[in-house]
Amino acid sequence: MIRYYLIIALQGYCLYHIYKNRKPYYWYFLVFFIPVVGPIIYFITNIYNKRDAEKIQGEITAIINPTKKIRDLEKALEFSDSYTNRIALADAHVENGDMPNAIVNYKHTLQDTDQNELYARQQMVLCYFQIEDYQGVLEQAEKIVNTSEFKGSKQQFCYGLALKELGRIDDAEIQLKQIDRPYSNYHERLELAKFYIENNRTSEGKELLEEISSEAAHMTKPNRRIYRSTIIEVERILKSL
Repeated sequence: MIRYYLIIALQGYCLYHIYKNRKPYYWYFLVFFIPVVGPIIYFITNIYNKRDAEKIQGEITAIINPTKKIRDLEKALEFSDSYTNRIALADAHVENGDMPNAIVNYKHTLQDTDQNELYARQQMVLCYFQIEDYQGVLEQAEKIVNTSEFKGSKQQFCYGLALKELGRIDDAEIQLKQIDRPYSNYHERLELAKFYIENNRTSEGKELLEEISSEAAHMTKPNRRIYRSTIIEVERILKSL
C-alpha cells in the first residue's frame, strides 16, 4: 500500500513539475499513461540531482502526509519563534487549505516591526478572499494598495471583487480594470466581462469577451489546456448574449 502511494505521489509531483516548468506536452502522456516507468524517466532526466534530492523527498512526503509538514514547522516554531518560522508555518497552512490558521500566523508576524509586512498582508488578502471575508480583504488590501507590488496583482483582483461583493461598484471597477491586460490574466478578464454584464454594460462585456476569444484562437496547445475552462466559459457567455 505504501508503495502504491509513493508511485501516485511521484506521478503527481512529476505532472506538477511539467506544468510549472512548461515542459513539452509529450511528457504529460509519458508520465500519465505509463505510471511507473514514465515518472521515473522524467524524474531522472528532468528533476533529480543530489543537491535537490532532500528537497524533493520533503515535497513528496508533504503530498502523502501534508499534516507532517505542519507538525514539523510547529515544533520548529516552539524551538524558535522567529519571523521566518512563523511565515513558513502560515504558508504551510495555506497549502493545506486552512486559511483561518494561516491568517492567525500571518497576523502574528506583524508584531515584528523590524520585518517588512508586505508579504504577510499580501497573503492575508488571498486568505480572507478564500473564506469570503470581504471586509477582511479590504482591511488588508488598503494597507498595501499604494505599493508597486499591488498594481496588477492577484491581490488587486481580489480587492476589486471584494469591493463588488460589498456593493462598492465604482470602486470595484477601478481596481478590476487594472487587471485588463491583453494576452494575459484570462480568468481575471473574464470576471471583469461578467462584471460589466451584471451592471448593464453588455456591450463592454461582450467586447472584452470577444478579445479573449480572439486571443485564445492563437494560444499554444499547452496554454489552451491551462485556460480551457476559462475559454469554454467565455464562449458559453458569448453565445448567450
